[in-house]
Amino acid sequence: QVQLVESGGGLVQAGGSLRLSCAVSGRTIGGLAMAWFRQAAGKEREFVAAIRWNGYSTNYEDSVKGRFTISRDNAKNTVYLQMNSLKPEDTAVYYCAAGFVTLGARSEQYAYWGQGTQVTVSS
Repeated sequence: QVQLVESGGGLVQAGGSLRLSCAVSGRTIGGLAMAWFRQAAGKEREFVAAIRWNGYSTNYEDSVKGRFTISRDNAKNTVYLQMNSLKPEDTAVYYCAAGFVTLGARSEQYAYWGQGTQVTVSS
């Protein structure tokens, strides 16, 4: 059984930084595409970032380009999202996802999901 557990969320002031982690158990992430999505209150879940199985390619939603960085450590079975220059509009529950479509930006392209971690950015 594959499980994804996010951590690192919290409350931060605008302009601050947070680093989210996603620890995966039940299988190696070595062959999996990994991604982060987010869902703000009252809105649909949206794509944030994705990374190829080997870490050599990434894909970002336009509003986070230059501020967020997705990375992975296959040896630790963990994926990260470094978030800098945070804005109030980044407030959402952030979800980690794993799947088999390289750099996919749609929820249906991912087979495994975590429970999410809340990120709140105050102005």
